[in-house]
Amino acid sequence: MLAGKYDLPVARAPVKRRPAASSPPGLQGLPADGRKRVVIEAVSPEIDAGRFPARRTVGEKVTVEADVFADGHDALACVMRYRHESAPEWTEVPMTALVNDRWRAEFTVTELGHYVFTVEGWIDPFETWSRQFAKRVEAGQDVTQELEVAARLVESAAARASGPEAAKLMAYAAQLRKGKAAAAAALASDLAELMDRNADRSRSVTHGRDLRVFVEPERARYSSWYEMFPRSAGKGGKHGTFRDVEEWLPYISGMGFDVLYFPPIHPIGRTHRKGANNNPLARPDEPGSPWAIGSEEGGHKSVHPQLGTLDDFRRLLKVAGEHGLSIALDIAFQCSPDHPYTKEHPEWFRHRPDGSIQYAENPPKKYEDIYPFDFECEAWPELWAELLSIVEFWIDQGVKIFRVDNPHTKPFPFWEWLAGEIKREHPEVILLSEAFTRPKVMYRLAKAAFSQSYTYFAWRNTGWELTQYFTELRSAPVREFLRPNLWPNTPDILTEYLQTGGRPAFSARLVLAATLGASYGIYGPAFELCENRAKEPGSEEYLDSEKYQIRSWNRDSPDSLRELITLINNVRRENPALQSDKGLMFHPTENDQIVAYTKSTDDLADVVLTVVNVDPHHRQIGMVTLPLEALGIDRDRSFQAHELLSGARYLWNGPRNYVELSPQTSQAQIFRFRRRIRSEHDFEYFL
Repeated sequence: MLAGKYDLPVARAPVKRRPAASSPPGLQGLPADGRKRVVIEAVSPEIDAGRFPARRTVGEKVTVEADVFADGHDALACVMRYRHESAPEWTEVPMTALVNDRWRAEFTVTELGHYVFTVEGWIDPFETWSRQFAKRVEAGQDVTQELEVAARLVESAAARASGPEAAKLMAYAAQLRKGKAAAAAALASDLAELMDRNADRSRSVTHGRDLRVFVEPERARYSSWYEMFPRSAGKGGKHGTFRDVEEWLPYISGMGFDVLYFPPIHPIGRTHRKGANNNPLARPDEPGSPWAIGSEEGGHKSVHPQLGTLDDFRRLLKVAGEHGLSIALDIAFQCSPDHPYTKEHPEWFRHRPDGSIQYAENPPKKYEDIYPFDFECEAWPELWAELLSIVEFWIDQGVKIFRVDNPHTKPFPFWEWLAGEIKREHPEVILLSEAFTRPKVMYRLAKAAFSQSYTYFAWRNTGWELTQYFTELRSAPVREFLRPNLWPNTPDILTEYLQTGGRPAFSARLVLAATLGASYGIYGPAFELCENRAKEPGSEEYLDSEKYQIRSWNRDSPDSLRELITLINNVRRENPALQSDKGLMFHPTENDQIVAYTKSTDDLADVVLTVVNVDPHHRQIGMVTLPLEALGIDRDRSFQAHELLSGARYLWNGPRNYVELSPQTSQAQIFRFRRRIRSEHDFEYFL
């Protein structure tokens, strides 16, 4: 049986429906109150009719919009209400009418966890009267009766008010009955505000469900990841340790990264261990794949003995924190044939007809060193509980960020449950989904459980592909629940573009990843050293892949991209526009080999233009056309374009400006705009 701490899904008895209340003959099916005339539709953000929350990070705004309307021409009032899940009281914000019956309001989230919000609308008789009264006065009509109507509306509001406001409203009602001049004075005062605060909401309509926003730490929105294999941190080809990794921390943090991600750090099985270059026959001294988890030394709650001890790992967490780095661990829910689970809980695995446990397959490929869990086994509740305990174990050690391996091969309900259990107690935990799969599957995982998601970025290389893909990611509703984390390479992915494009290709992909996405990562040192040797033609596997062997890296190589990476991460830190996925706009360049886009803050105080030559072999020129007004730039004044990689400054005029990018000099440029401002002393300067 399961311990009571695990709130697993349970079967529910069918709901018995009570017969409808009787209605007068001939009036069957009447609504509870047919006088409620307001309609509320198309509320955003609303994910799958409220099934899932939208996602934000601390300090971000939630912009709520809704279609709110009614029959006829009566004026409406509309509010948005919100509260943190721990707060008993709602905060109410008036909504502003846009066009075509669309309304908007916003609130800022300041705490981790869930916020709840909804929309309420009602007919506003006093505002309706005010609009009609103004027209009657303008037409010179007798308004004696109209003033009496207003006085009665104000008296009704006084009955709903209390204290000084009630007395003040009664005084205004008396004033309205004294004629047009007195009424005009009343209407010019705070009467409208008092009427709003004491409106009659007895026939208001509220959106049919409370909607949710889940708030996570800032690092869920903005982060720079560096992946490395700890076992390659040693010197002279020796197996690295956590102490060896400590020597790498100044190098990694010095480049401006804030998340250091490790592949699995657990004991590795020996049965069917893979050798170098995925050879099915490993030599006795070969380390095997870290994803073949488990041996006689332990399983998912143990560390590989050659890396060190749990105490060594906890020390590494502390030292990394002193360098501004968070450690992210890989969560791979699978086992080697030697994992203790295979003997203690064989019921958690699928079995072949001969009784042996079924290894992983993707025909014709066989992964005999890995046993997947059977999430449809009869003992699934115990399996789920154990997998949750793995994540909780590492949280207890101090890990708050996890990269989850292949979540698309496990059930959606499992991830939704596991993430809910984790984040109820630890809302600061960040989960990155490594699911290179069909879009709808990726989106469902993001909605159900994950703070960030890998994307198809690695395979979007042309300007058209990039524009189309990131327009999709920034469109509603995807932008409300999926936060992309962009990786130009991983231990599994060495694209043809990187294989054939040389150093310029690596430079281009670095700039694209770091500026298109608020979160990005690289698998290093392979990336900064421009490792582009494929195992074989047509393969995306690295030759001598670190997945199967220890590598020695010369991180001080003069050919390293270390300097460029450091510079770009500094640019990201200094420009808030690059710390969010909002405000992205693509711009014409008159050359399909050049992609140009801006990112800007909501107030346009920070506007950054990135221009990238996606052709790693040839010089490209183009004319970038910018929507100056949308970027807060005066069309009639020149503005300074400060190129942040080279430090050069250009004076641009008008929306069209020339760019030239060459693999031999610069594959990309990043501009920050400084606008020309006239001071009170009548001289001009750049802001």
